[in-house]
Amino acid sequence: MVVNGTDVTITGIENISEQEILAYMDFIHRDNQRDEIESLEISAAEGDNVALDYTLRPPKFQRIRRITGYLVGTLDRFNNAKRAEEHDRVKHGLH
Repeated sequence: MVVNGTDVTITGIENISEQEILAYMDFIHRDNQRDEIESLEISAAEGDNVALDYTLRPPKFQRIRRITGYLVGTLDRFNNAKRAEEHDRVKHGLH
């Protein structure tokens, strides 16, 4: 089943509600400080416990450049002089 865009597999547990699944997903979010769960397997464990086996999506990569001593991802916060300096630089490509 798919819950909030996450592929969820349930093993050995009957009658689990979507609200309970969302609570497990919220626990994973808080534990990992990330929102991107790719897949989640909820299975019965000893007693009344459950085992959570999950895969997180890799974080999105943003290009970071060093320009005159500043580490930046985008140039949108630069003034015109800094933008011109970046534009006039010699770009070295990979061949």
